[in-house]
Amino acid sequence: MRSFEIPTHYRSNLIGRLKAFRKAQDPKKKDLSPTLLDLGAVRFVLARHFGFCYGVENAIEISYQAIEQNPGKRIFLLSQMIHNPEVNADLEGRGLRFIQDTHGHMLMDWAELKADDIVIIPAFGTTLETEARLKAIGIDPLRHNTTCPFVEKVWKRSAQLGEKAYTVVIHGKAAHEETRATFSHTAQGAPAVIIKDMAEAQELGRIILGELPLERFQALFGTKCTPGFDPARDLERIGVVNQTTMLATETQAIADHLKQVMVRTYGDAAVGSHFADTRDTLCYATNDNQDATHELLKQEADLALVVGGYNSSNTSHLVELLEHRFPTYFINGEKELLSAREIEHFNYPAHRLERTPDWLPAQRPVTIILTSGASCPDTLLDRVMLRVLGFVEGVKDPVEVVGMMTA
Repeated sequence: MRSFEIPTHYRSNLIGRLKAFRKAQDPKKKDLSPTLLDLGAVRFVLARHFGFCYGVENAIEISYQAIEQNPGKRIFLLSQMIHNPEVNADLEGRGLRFIQDTHGHMLMDWAELKADDIVIIPAFGTTLETEARLKAIGIDPLRHNTTCPFVEKVWKRSAQLGEKAYTVVIHGKAAHEETRATFSHTAQGAPAVIIKDMAEAQELGRIILGELPLERFQALFGTKCTPGFDPARDLERIGVVNQTTMLATETQAIADHLKQVMVRTYGDAAVGSHFADTRDTLCYATNDNQDATHELLKQEADLALVVGGYNSSNTSHLVELLEHRFPTYFINGEKELLSAREIEHFNYPAHRLERTPDWLPAQRPVTIILTSGASCPDTLLDRVMLRVLGFVEGVKDPVEVVGMMTA
């Protein structure tokens, strides 16, 4: 896999060295066991996989190249390039402006854009409608297109399903940029409906089985399906794809459930004509990070710190996994570690910031799970780690310990 030119301020002297060491030891990524960084009074347990993925590094490289190669030009980001406030703030500090927020709401008027402006498409991709709007202004939407190749893979698979007269069931969050883009690209060639979780998959299954009236479809999915969607016709042949940052295990469980619905409806012999196998749309990086997080669940630890943007879907799912076993704190970075006695963290289900006292146990050593989402720079984890160490007496020098581990 190719390497990318990432600005040096995103490179890590500590976490990055450990990740590179593990990669050199295990290039085929067969060993998912975490890395233990023992600093005496504090022990960090690091996931085997975390941080910037291929798609994010690709997006960062293209964005910073656009700045370097177009001095004097106005440069815009269609929306947040990735869901990390540190990266987006750095780009804004270099003069870039956002056209929309992460939900697609306009932050400026389209009329402000001129044909010679630079517009960068984020890693999540964008809708065909937005592409058409940019083309009408005279801006080539593909010139600085950072859409993740794995998102584009989902679009291609959806198109293939449409060509074979399948309806596409998209497992995702309807308001998320990637899901809006996938829905738009899918809708040009196939009926499509978005479901957010297993509960909605079960409701959809009951409609297919005739256990719920067809009118129920409109009530549940009327705002999340293509115009003219006819459940009596369009739910006879289906395939499932996903927003690549969703829990892969949940996507597979949803696909398995809907396949069994088709078996019950049409019989084993005919299920191949009514349900398409779409496992190949799952993102490798999301899978790696989630598989590595499952390995963390086997460890003994006092708490978990998960670092990333609060609107990052893939990061929220890591929190969701870890909080079943450990006291888990979702933070943007080291600033949320207010003191050894208090932490500010994001309650994802409630979508609000909270403060928790006595988050750092008094016993020594204290063992901390540390990981991050796919859009989080490793330097942020360095800073979080150093901030924690600053609260504890008698810790070893992390530079020396990492140096000995990777020598």
